[in-house]
Amino acid sequence: MKKILVTVLILFLVFVAYVVVNTFTFSSKQIQPDPVEKIAVPETAVGNFSRSLTYPTVSHEDPADFDPEVFYAFREFLKETYPLSDSLLELTYINEFSMIYKWQGSDPSLKPVILMGHIDVVPVPEEDLDKWSAPPFSGKIMDGKIWGRGAIDDKISVIGNLEAVEMLLGENYSPRRTVYLCFGHDEEIGGYQGAVAIVQHLKDQNVSAEFVLDEGFAITRGMVPGMERDMALIGTAEKGFLTLEMSITLEGGHSSMPARETAVDVMARAVVKLKDNPFPSELSQPVQDFMAYAGPEMSTFVSRMAFANPGIFRSLIINNLQQEPSGNALVRTTTSPTIFRAGIKDNIIPTQARATVNFRTLPGTSIADVRDYVTRTIDDERILIKEGPFNSEAPGSSSVRSFGYETIHVSIKEIFPHVAVAPNLVLGATDSRHYYPLTDDIYRFVPFYLDKDNIKTFHGIDEHIAVEDFKDAVRFYRQLILNASVGNE
Repeated sequence: MKKILVTVLILFLVFVAYVVVNTFTFSSKQIQPDPVEKIAVPETAVGNFSRSLTYPTVSHEDPADFDPEVFYAFREFLKETYPLSDSLLELTYINEFSMIYKWQGSDPSLKPVILMGHIDVVPVPEEDLDKWSAPPFSGKIMDGKIWGRGAIDDKISVIGNLEAVEMLLGENYSPRRTVYLCFGHDEEIGGYQGAVAIVQHLKDQNVSAEFVLDEGFAITRGMVPGMERDMALIGTAEKGFLTLEMSITLEGGHSSMPARETAVDVMARAVVKLKDNPFPSELSQPVQDFMAYAGPEMSTFVSRMAFANPGIFRSLIINNLQQEPSGNALVRTTTSPTIFRAGIKDNIIPTQARATVNFRTLPGTSIADVRDYVTRTIDDERILIKEGPFNSEAPGSSSVRSFGYETIHVSIKEIFPHVAVAPNLVLGATDSRHYYPLTDDIYRFVPFYLDKDNIKTFHGIDEHIAVEDFKDAVRFYRQLILNASVGNE
């Protein structure tokens, strides 16, 4: 017995030593360039951004509601506001309203970079208009902030990039590496007329990109558990998107004589089964990369220890992440019933019931996997299942050791020297998912601060951005173009 206890003690001490050594040798992956001089961004740039928000370039689900005149007007606004970009860069319109600006580089041996954004925005419901602090399409500058739909999603990318390019052109700067600015006009409804067509055009021109940067994560404040510092998150992957529409038809009748089972009963049970049987949790590659970069910067020893030993503390990490909806979405394919339709009158048992369920899939989980899971979980052949119109597979994870990732990382640190930088998984869908035919290195980051308050304004009420955040965005895009213009030997 004594020998057994001694052996157990030795094994325990070896285990503890292994964990402690891993923790103390968990070295930082932060790149530490010298901060660059904070250049002046003219107030005219702020005014230009404010004016861009006055154009209600709304993407509606119903194509009949599309207003082409607003998009034409926005085109003219960009031409007039950015005359150097309009005259010195090669401008191509795709399906009338999407745009490709090509800034030819001097070294054809260097692959081009693609900087993205989208000009369309989501609608503002009529019932929400009086809840805004400033009218949603006013672009009002108030309390040091710029207010309006599109301020953070995603005209900051469009105007931020154009202001940076216009500034560099005014300085007679010429890049070694070709730079493309690609702005879609229908990202909010899938990007099929914008991003997809842009990519096809670039493919036809035999474009192979070094890297792509699109919207996605931002600089988070107080949103990463265990992290006291602000953290800039670079999306190296995003979740896939799948909507399934389920329907069933059974005999109806008068509500005073209900059958043992009705269409509503069956569909309700099916939805409950899906919610009660979620996909298993897992640590995908972008989340593993996040832990490797964020772990050494964590404020507490316990957090650093867990991230330094993910194989040992996997359950602890997952359980901690699952406490919040955003964390839970990082570690599993999510199931979200969003629409339930049945019945027309309170005393009529409907013959039909329909439910719509949206899934956001982790990298490695396919649309076919989800369909199989739903079929098995529901286990009812009477329910018909069909896919919704806009679905996309989850792309793989881009490298954190590439020229593109390191260039974005360095550019962030040069403009925001106090922040930590880490890769992560973007939970929503972006136009960048259509760009994989052009490169494997696609990243998602927008240079502004995001906290638990303003994150609620995405597609919501009171969307706004601080004036200084907008100016820093211009500085970031300018620095990124300068840094990307060097070679990557």
